[in-house]
Amino acid sequence: MEKQNITLALPKEVLKRVKVMAAEEGTSVSALMERLLKERLARHEGYEQAHQRQAALMAKGVDLRTKGERSWTREELHERR
Repeated sequence: MEKQNITLALPKEVLKRVKVMAAEEGTSVSALMERLLKERLARHEGYEQAHQRQAALMAKGVDLRTKGERSWTREELHERR
């Protein structure tokens, strides 16, 4: 996969802590950021796929085995006992 450099502006304290974290993990800041961004993308893409599946199910509807007829009224459903 071809790589491209970007410029990222971070507060100095955050960058300092990220450098320490990367060093503790035996990696570079770039590799750490790449891994974190890939994980975030995977979660986002998983969410999008789940959202599309659920939207398709909602559009299709659910067979309640009522043949399109209902055997109750709104008043019966909301009747207090």
